Amino acid sequence: MPTLATVVDGLRLPNPFVIASGPPGTNRNVIARAFREGWGAVVAKTVSLDASKVVNVSPRYARLHAGNGEVIGWENIELISDRPFGHWLDEFRALKDEFPDRVLIASVMEEYRKDAWMEIVGRCEETGVDGFELNFSCPHGLPERKMGSAMGQNPEILREVCGWVREATKRPVWAKMTPNITHIEDPSRAALAGGATGISAINTLRSILSVNLETLRPEPTVEGYSTPGGYSSKAVKPVALRMVAELAAMIRDEFPGRTLSGIGGIESGRDAAEFLLLGADTVQVCTGVMKHGYGCVARMQEELLAFMERHGFETLGDFRGRSLPYLTTHAELVRLQAARKAADREADAARGVRSDTDWTGDEFVRQSDALSRG
Repeated sequence: MPTLATVVDGLRLPNPFVIASGPPGTNRNVIARAFREGWGAVVAKTVSLDASKVVNVSPRYARLHAGNGEVIGWENIELISDRPFGHWLDEFRALKDEFPDRVLIASVMEEYRKDAWMEIVGRCEETGVDGFELNFSCPHGLPERKMGSAMGQNPEILREVCGWVREATKRPVWAKMTPNITHIEDPSRAALAGGATGISAINTLRSILSVNLETLRPEPTVEGYSTPGGYSSKAVKPVALRMVAELAAMIRDEFPGRTLSGIGGIESGRDAAEFLLLGADTVQVCTGVMKHGYGCVARMQEELLAFMERHGFETLGDFRGRSLPYLTTHAELVRLQAARKAADREADAARGVRSDTDWTGDEFVRQSDALSRG
């Protein structure tokens, strides 16, 4: 029987499904629920040293619906956690006491100061958390303080900050990267060179979801105004798959042994299989949990196991990255197709049949009928 158990950066996970940093990991109670439901790991909502600077507004969500009413796109302008850092430290300790064998990752974000990063990592590590995810990717709000994606778009700063964190801890460190950049490999390469043990990608796409045609105001509307937010859900999956594939190839070629956690529109075991086939070690889910509840992990595990059984895969490692070799350049696609057409023409000539490249109109139909009759 296939198994979903996996080891990532020395962390033993019962399955590759991870709660992504966000509302589903916003406090001790919901994180405990995620563990009880069977999630492989939880990345808690991002914390900072001074939560008093974090002020959320409402409403802060907007949704894009398909014609059948299904939510396929989700925008949020929610900030990182506004709960006091001390409360989080207490809850991290309590969670590790209650679930000593489960993997709890602290997501942290700070300003561009070494002392702040060293302090937040050191104090979180004392609680027993199993690793860290560095939020270099939140696309709204805190970039105004040179945090989040403002930091994640600067490779030099990334390398330096990851070096600071590497000094502060020997535990796994994942750098969560922004997709709001032309080449995601560049900042990710800098984070790995600085000491990150893995990459998480992607965070949300900076977006304006819609404009209300009655009020003429962008949504979500707060006191008549709005601001670009982070776009997630199923509609971002193609972008996430492309960037995960680019990162997986870069890690394979330049940083063998480093890890990759795929994020973006994952709502099923089939979605997870696609990310794993393109090189992800784990998959993270946030909006999917908000749409379907914490119990969706059971269905996703069943679907992923069914995929593995159908193909005869016993472990995740049997198929991780198996689809990467089938990605190439457009120039190579042209060469491959030209070679195939040339081979087809030679085969047709050997059988005394005119090449299909010369067939048009009624002649093509007649030749096709003749070939189908044998």
